[in-house]
Amino acid sequence: MKRLLLLSNLRPERMQKLKVAANFGQNPGFDFLQECWEDDPALQIVIKKVLVKFPQWGIACVDGVLVDWDE
Repeated sequence: MKRLLLLSNLRPERMQKLKVAANFGQNPGFDFLQECWEDDPALQIVIKKVLVKFPQWGIACVDGVLVDWDE
């Protein structure tokens, strides 16, 4: 229960950072995306859309896992 509360408190902040990324093309970083991906399945949809919009970041979703092509 505490984990769900923590995640729900983090979601607005994370969503805002993802919106900035989507609107301005500012890569929030693989670590941030990975953390959101693993912690909050609701954000996975948003992350997928952002990654499709900015393939130049070298990050993709492959078989349900985020992959950093640059590493």
